[in-house]
Amino acid sequence: MTKAPDTVQARVAKLRAELEDHNYRYYVLDDPKIPDAEYDRLFRELQNLETEYPELASDDSPTRRVGSATDTSFSEVVHRIPMLSLDNAFSGEELEDFDRRIRDRLGVDDAVEYVCEPKLDGLAVSLHYLGGKLVQAATRGDGYTGEDITANIRTIPSVPLTLRGKDYPGEVEVRGEVYMPRAGFERLNAKLAEQGEKTFVNPRNAAAGSLRQKKSTVTARRPLEFCAYSLAVTDESILPDTHWDSLQLVRDWGFRLNPEMRKARGVEACHQAYEDLMAKRDSLPYEIDGIVFKVNRLDLQQQLGFVSRAPRWAIARKFPAQEETTTIEDVEFQVGRTGAVTPVARLKPVFVGGVTVSNATLHNMDEIKRLDARIGDTVFIRRAGDVIPKVVKVVLEERPDDAREVTLPEHCPVCGSDIVQIDGEAVARCSGGLYCPAQRKEAIRHYASRKAMDIEGLGDKLIDALVEEGMVNTVADIYRLTRFQLSTLERMGDKSAANLIAAIDRSRNPVLWRFLYALGIREVGEATAKALASNFGTLEAIAGASEEQLQEVPDVGPIVAGHIRSFFEQSHNRETLESLKDAGVHWQQERVTRAADLPLKGETWVLTGTLSGMTRGQAKEKLESLGAKVAGSVSKKTACVVAGEAAGSKLEKAEQLGVPVLDEAGLQALLAEHGLTD
Repeated sequence: MTKAPDTVQARVAKLRAELEDHNYRYYVLDDPKIPDAEYDRLFRELQNLETEYPELASDDSPTRRVGSATDTSFSEVVHRIPMLSLDNAFSGEELEDFDRRIRDRLGVDDAVEYVCEPKLDGLAVSLHYLGGKLVQAATRGDGYTGEDITANIRTIPSVPLTLRGKDYPGEVEVRGEVYMPRAGFERLNAKLAEQGEKTFVNPRNAAAGSLRQKKSTVTARRPLEFCAYSLAVTDESILPDTHWDSLQLVRDWGFRLNPEMRKARGVEACHQAYEDLMAKRDSLPYEIDGIVFKVNRLDLQQQLGFVSRAPRWAIARKFPAQEETTTIEDVEFQVGRTGAVTPVARLKPVFVGGVTVSNATLHNMDEIKRLDARIGDTVFIRRAGDVIPKVVKVVLEERPDDAREVTLPEHCPVCGSDIVQIDGEAVARCSGGLYCPAQRKEAIRHYASRKAMDIEGLGDKLIDALVEEGMVNTVADIYRLTRFQLSTLERMGDKSAANLIAAIDRSRNPVLWRFLYALGIREVGEATAKALASNFGTLEAIAGASEEQLQEVPDVGPIVAGHIRSFFEQSHNRETLESLKDAGVHWQQERVTRAADLPLKGETWVLTGTLSGMTRGQAKEKLESLGAKVAGSVSKKTACVVAGEAAGSKLEKAEQLGVPVLDEAGLQALLAEHGLTD
């Protein structure tokens, strides 16, 4: 036997110390320093060294144990039947090796039947029942001694306090996983962040931390679930012949089983079960990190037996890790289609979630502050399926002395416009609006939309093509398009091109409020645009108004006034307005009417039936210009109902309530009285 070199002995000692420390952080403190994938690599390295140099193996090695020592803040529970861990397979070949060992030990050539169970990413617990009543719950701990968490387990709705039916033994243990569903995890973290408290890295840590609360009232508020996966009994005569049938017993007693569980005969069927579950992984409402394969027949399980820390008849095949650690090499800022400025971490490339990741979102400056993330930090990266990778935790113990703080730039990295962040808002935004290339497509879509300039035929796909072909860079370029240019685009015939040119021409003389709304100024919707137009009359007056003057308009507060001022202060936006004028766009002036002077101010009107002289939308606009609020239902507070042809239930309700009713002629007379007839 080859004696282990001193370097190997030192490495084994170092690995044991590191793994014990990570066990403590993971199982006791619920504050891991490394992700599961890194722990698995360290564990496998130690396991391989102990296999190569058997004299180094010892009973106190982490490879001979499950987890870590229990926390003294909870009383100890000794498991009558050990809660052993599972060996892992990280490839299809390792799963085939497992199946080959099973058949060799059993001396059979036929395919073995397995039960395939999703490996929930939570915390293993054992529930002890006497006479059908829950008397004790314990964590797995080191597999032999766990923690008494009975009071907290009782708060979980999916844990039966009394077994259902009558066909259960006098004493039985049901084992399973306590976990936190994705939606509940997101809600919990959002609430903790709102309260300024520490958030959890992932649902597994959230479940573990919630189970170990000293006050069960706190646990009761956490969205925990329990899913059973095995029976543990001292009298095995009560068990059926298979593991699958024993789980059906558990289900009959009132426990939840995972609906993705299935049987598979032979290793090829196990491979298929793995692929099928892998494909569904990201759509499941809870997190899983692999699939567990268990020999189905209980007599074969007993024949196969155990090794020191795991059963020979079961194995967990792991999915690609969704968390890894890496370092932040830099932070850059990207501008989205709505102007949102997002910090993006440039990372030392790392393989996570099945792909190599070199970028991860940091969301906003508030998130950077919450994480205390700096350039040079070691961080946890999480990627689940197609979700954009994100930084979820900083390992502060690894922070280098030269780590640099992240600061928000003053100017847009794309167009140079001011970056604006309103007090109370988490997201910073580029104020370039119509000018900023990053916002170009979204700005054009909004400008051409039905409620804005209403350019019929200028839809999303055509806008994409026009921008990508370089025909349209700003909204002013829309008015310089020719039929010939348009006809060169794919799926754009001469007739379609002519119709679009006609629609563009019809939009050259918009009413002021539509044009103002089309500019896409943040927080300026239809109602605000109408109020601004009627209060100032011209775009020039709005552009030159101070924030104090803007706030005199109904529904315009400090934040909206700030957005308006910021828009018109940007030279790029003023240049775009001049370009629109040069392209033949001339927005109309409006008669200045102060809100206090509007004849229908404070009144609620309702439109019903069909109008022959105008559309319902046109009637609504004109009534709103007189100060009315146009609602969709009739009540005692309704000031008047306008009833066109084929008016229905709204007219009947108005008559029942004694609400005044105008026909179309009466509406036309009212509008004519205030100079609103065409």
